[in-house]
Amino acid sequence: MILSRTSQYAIQALIYVATQPAGEPILNRKIAEYLGVPAAYLAKIMQSLCKGNLLYSFRGRQGGFCLREGGEKTDLMQIVSLIEGVGFTEYCVLGLKVCSDETACPMHTKWKPIKERIVSLLHEQTLDRLAVAVKSGKYRICDLPMAMMGAEIGPAGV
Repeated sequence: MILSRTSQYAIQALIYVATQPAGEPILNRKIAEYLGVPAAYLAKIMQSLCKGNLLYSFRGRQGGFCLREGGEKTDLMQIVSLIEGVGFTEYCVLGLKVCSDETACPMHTKWKPIKERIVSLLHEQTLDRLAVAVKSGKYRICDLPMAMMGAEIGPAGV
């Protein structure tokens, strides 16, 4: 996929937090367990999201993370830009350091409209919209636990 694992985890974690009751801190380990991601890695991501003013962090027994006021209106492009850096949209698909209309790589003219559409799509999707979709039960934000996948397949993989 075009997003780094870090961006994917950040988006998944923020959607999960957005599905929880407002103002109730959620422990990092609970989020990590739900998403099936390494807790230490997620903790670093969550701290970046706090520094980016998307989350509040609370220490102590009743600690955890919750969305800042208005955080549900955050779009995915804001999250990706925070995690990947502002140059995310400027990166060459082939990894060249200099790639533009004037000094194009062989993929530039084909990739540019696709990249513009992806950026537009990321701007259109807010945490609130995605949280509502997940809460509806129609969509999920993490892989199914192996036990559930086996149950869906049936006995002996049938």
